[in-house]
Amino acid sequence: MMSDSTRTQAISAIASLPVGGASESAPASIDYYGADVFSTEVMKKYLPKDTAKTLLATIQDGLPLNADIAADVAHAMKQWALERGATHYTHWFQPMTGSTAEKHDSFLDPKGMEPIMSFSGKNLIVSEPDASSFPSGGLRCTFEARGYTAWDPTSPAFIKRHGNGATLCIPTAYCSYTGDALDKKTPLLRSRQALGNAVKKLMKCFGLPDEHVTITLGPEQEYFLIDKNFYLNRPDLVQTGRTLFGAPPAKHQQLEDHYFGSIKPRVLNFMSDVEQELWRLGIPAKTRHNEVAPAQFELAPLFEDVNLAIDHNMLVMEVLRQQASKHGLVCLLHEKPFAGVNGSGKHNNWSISYGNKNLLDPGSDPQQNAIFLTVLTAIIEAVDKHSDLLRNSVASAGNDHRLGANEAPPAIISIFLGAQLNEVIENMINGSSGCGKRND
Repeated sequence: MMSDSTRTQAISAIASLPVGGASESAPASIDYYGADVFSTEVMKKYLPKDTAKTLLATIQDGLPLNADIAADVAHAMKQWALERGATHYTHWFQPMTGSTAEKHDSFLDPKGMEPIMSFSGKNLIVSEPDASSFPSGGLRCTFEARGYTAWDPTSPAFIKRHGNGATLCIPTAYCSYTGDALDKKTPLLRSRQALGNAVKKLMKCFGLPDEHVTITLGPEQEYFLIDKNFYLNRPDLVQTGRTLFGAPPAKHQQLEDHYFGSIKPRVLNFMSDVEQELWRLGIPAKTRHNEVAPAQFELAPLFEDVNLAIDHNMLVMEVLRQQASKHGLVCLLHEKPFAGVNGSGKHNNWSISYGNKNLLDPGSDPQQNAIFLTVLTAIIEAVDKHSDLLRNSVASAGNDHRLGANEAPPAIISIFLGAQLNEVIENMINGSSGCGKRND
């Protein structure tokens, strides 16, 4: 859940950016930021005080979810969603398809001819969709189709708009009856919990009091835009998301004049509409610019809790595709849609915080530096020990086309520390007292 301070930071950071249709003489208004999110402010407004306090303790402090509050939360979500035009709800999850999934149910529960809108605590906490056609990694036979979605209260519900309608989306995990993960969110939640416990154990060794662990992520999103008419004339693009044949263009990235270049009006209008949709969903889209290859661009958000950042990135890709279509464009999210030019990466800027302290900040005193060096060496050893798992986690047909070519990293797992940090580590290994100087 985005904290109040993070939300304020996001609003402050993007308040000066242009919004489509705004007058140049007046500052752009983003009063609608997070308007379609069941945020902390909305919870406090719609929930009983004790219920809101209990739910926020789960969201912000990681305390176990109290199932007794589910009915109150479901009622508040329903009232809020109905006021925003929603007629349906869905458990929004991330199966092992690289995309999201949803099955919509209406709030409608008529009693005779009286149209009653209902949404129970049970409807909120768990659902039982058919899992027969989702990838399972061989965990069960097709006829053992049962799968369960379970509410993830740490990621806020939101409204997804479509035409004249709207749907309440409830982020969920997706598991089998035996508890095996059938999605990509369950392993993420488990890893976040494991890392949090390990960090707390480590911080006790430094005599620090118990604090909340926050794992933050800022996933950049690169993408290509092409005119829809050109796209429809290329069956390979339509079927695979990338070109399979063809001659190189007369001009591509050899002149290095596209990166950070002036954004063309048609693309800038598209970007403005994308950002307005993202801001309504509480997604702190911060940066937009031309990328290296012609017709390639990037969108980057502010840091958020890793779970929320992943949910937001899935929505970013969906909004990019939808808005592109409205502008007569097609957004290509394949990692390597065109040979010979830059591919599209999803760079993950990652960090860990303990209370208000960023554990990857060297700090200015020996105690802080000791914590930083301990965390750094732990990460180095983890990458060395589990490089096979890290490599597998990013292995896909699309990404393997991209890796090792046109500015992409090679298809191996490595760590680059930079000259200063490398000197510090070498001195530690050699038993030298030199610790390097920090250049702020």
